[in-house]
Amino acid sequence: MNKAIKSINKKELALDILFDILGGAIYAAGVYLFAKAAEFAPGGITGLAILINHYLKSVPIGIITLVLNIPIALFSYKVLGKRFFIKSVKTMVIVAVLLDFVFPHLTQYSGDPLMAALFGGAFLGIGLALIYMRGSSTGGTDFIILSIRKKRSHISIGQITLIIDGVIISLGGLVFGRIDAVLQGLVMTVTSTIVIDKIMYGVSSGKSLMIITEKGAEISKEITNVVGRGVTQMTGKGAYSGLEKQVLVCACSKSQTYKVREVVRRIDDKALVIINSFDEAFGFGFKGLNE
Repeated sequence: MNKAIKSINKKELALDILFDILGGAIYAAGVYLFAKAAEFAPGGITGLAILINHYLKSVPIGIITLVLNIPIALFSYKVLGKRFFIKSVKTMVIVAVLLDFVFPHLTQYSGDPLMAALFGGAFLGIGLALIYMRGSSTGGTDFIILSIRKKRSHISIGQITLIIDGVIISLGGLVFGRIDAVLQGLVMTVTSTIVIDKIMYGVSSGKSLMIITEKGAEISKEITNVVGRGVTQMTGKGAYSGLEKQVLVCACSKSQTYKVREVVRRIDDKALVIINSFDEAFGFGFKGLNE
């Protein structure tokens, strides 16, 4: 039993390190080859490190990020826990090594600044998403962001990132002395935000429909036949009319939403249909509960 547990732990650690290296390399490419080369701050502690490096050129970006991360890491330790803290420290060290010892030897992008912001944001988002998937982070504002999300789980990582990074992006305009630096930082941050949310939530996101009708059994059967989705049926009562109605709940993919709505319209055009979005769904017809 102990051997099996040790084997699983070793595999988990190997997978964590693999994702750290892959995600860290993509992340570092976005920072060093695009943002630093085009002279703008993408946000976060790394963006702040780029601004400091602009004045202290002899101090590498990776080292600066590690130094800045120490007080934030200590502040967030109790909220995020020992496991997440250790995993993140490992990730931070790997990213710092890649930033200071690998990417300075590669050719930086020197083309269109807008393209630098777009591709830099895409690289940043992909790298961070891979790291987040393994329950780790690059430290810095990630600690603050995930601490907030732990207490406010309904808020997406991308949304919190966009708010916090605004201050650092604005500082980039002051440091580099041009408004374009702010615009580039904003474009890069928005791009990375979209990429993070799409990778982490886009695959399993979908729509949930609440249908209030007098023809619940008929609509439920037709949804199952046409769309292949299960329906949960409950009984409700109108507060004003006092009439009993069926309340149907159905979760489906975005592409199936129109079909479900058409089924309802065809059978009961007086029904009330409320459509909401969800980021993830676990259970029959979606991802397994253990994933």
